[in-house]
Amino acid sequence: MVRKNLDGLCLSFSERILLTILHALVFLTRYLESCAMHLDEYESHDFSIGHRGAALQYPEHTLESYKAAAIQGAGVIECDVTFTKDKELICRHAQCDLHTTTDVVLRPELNSKCTTPWEKGVNPLCCASDFTLDEIKTLCAKMDSSNDVNADTAEGYVYGGTADWRTDIHQYNCPKIPTHKESIELIHSFDAMFTPELKSPEVEMPYMGTFTQEDYAQKMIDEYIEMGIHPKYVWPQSFNPEDVYYWVENTDYGYQAVALDGVYDRTEEEVEEYIATLYHRGVNVVAPPMQRLVEYDPSCELGIVASHYAKTAKYWGLDVITWTLERTGPGLSGFYWGTLEDLHRTDGTVYALLYVLAYEVGVLGVFSDWPATTTFFANCML
Repeated sequence: MVRKNLDGLCLSFSERILLTILHALVFLTRYLESCAMHLDEYESHDFSIGHRGAALQYPEHTLESYKAAAIQGAGVIECDVTFTKDKELICRHAQCDLHTTTDVVLRPELNSKCTTPWEKGVNPLCCASDFTLDEIKTLCAKMDSSNDVNADTAEGYVYGGTADWRTDIHQYNCPKIPTHKESIELIHSFDAMFTPELKSPEVEMPYMGTFTQEDYAQKMIDEYIEMGIHPKYVWPQSFNPEDVYYWVENTDYGYQAVALDGVYDRTEEEVEEYIATLYHRGVNVVAPPMQRLVEYDPSCELGIVASHYAKTAKYWGLDVITWTLERTGPGLSGFYWGTLEDLHRTDGTVYALLYVLAYEVGVLGVFSDWPATTTFFANCML
């Protein structure tokens, strides 16, 4: 794939400032504006990964959210995988998030089955493993939010907590929680690829004394085999390195297995050790959050350069995927921008970050809560 470099925006470490950060950002913005004016249609792109679908505006991990991601051009779409009481695989961001992502506490007969049922003054905890698949299929998914423990009613707890830069409009038709197989069927119908994440169990394993972690990891892969999906279209992920090593050593789906990195405070030496270990265990893809891959450098044109982490991954020949664009609200602050706090940020800085991630870091793709942004960038710049 040939990438379109912009004259005057070379991001090598040896070059000094050719433009101020502001001028460079304006130049990049104008280039993208020109592209937008001349492109009649946008093609889906593997650089654009739908994080939980299109979770910025749609209830996450629903068929509606996956459809929105596909329509926005996500070439890869994520189903986070967990299991029910009867060991069926479904798409949820966590095993125990039903109290914030569904209306379960509004249903007395189901609320009573939660690990911690809702009652006034108590924060509930409702897990997929508390319910059979048939029971979960009766629930309505909603935006991931809740009110605080001071809510007087279950309705008050469930609704009203959505951030004002998101919307509840797409939850009123009672979107359902899909099984992992249903997500495969839908995503395949859009000719998109798959990046299922095996979520950490929040129950004791082996579950019910027999369902081991290896069984769980294998069951997820088995459903792709059953659905006839070739390994080249699947990027299985996990924050648990042992899951990734299992796929590498025991399945045909291990070549693209993604080691999600959830440790954010490693020293440079620890980063080098971690990446080297992945390499020696046969892992080809690592996925840290965006802020771990970049840092602020006022002497560089856009003020953003590749981090030591990014250079270490490149040294060992690992491919990189990163997360998550559009996860934070207006202002571009918080966790995902933690290493760029000293950078003057505007809305256009999103594209400056994507430029550095694409050209200097060389990421394969970027998870986004609103993949239209990454699709637009990819169509204009890659």
